[in-house]
Amino acid sequence: MTKSEWESLCDGCARCCLNKLENDATGEVQYTDVACRLLDTHACRCTSYKDRKKFVPDCVILTAANVKKLTWMPSTCAYRLVAEGKDLYWWHPLVSGDPETVHAAGISVRGRVVSERDTDDLENHVVGWPK
Repeated sequence: MTKSEWESLCDGCARCCLNKLENDATGEVQYTDVACRLLDTHACRCTSYKDRKKFVPDCVILTAANVKKLTWMPSTCAYRLVAEGKDLYWWHPLVSGDPETVHAAGISVRGRVVSERDTDDLENHVVGWPK
């Protein structure tokens, strides 16, 4: 798969760009509705994608080698689905032909998040996202 083909797998849900809390004792990961400061919360895209590691050093760059190990990735994530040999969902832009279907289907974070620039209280922002 070329780099361009790999990048096209991103459905634009932006759930990977949410802050998450991990329980040190159990390893359980909880999603919050607090997005990375680089996320354009309407477009659901990174505003500094190419340079994101410079601004957010712990940003995870998804690769075919690491995606299976990232258990916090949503089960609907195309990178994860492809790694598991599964089909993409009907709302994925590569299937629907429309980048808006991920939002219309309620899969993306559009309209449901705040930027980490606006809060530092992650514990009060834990939410349940579709798995």
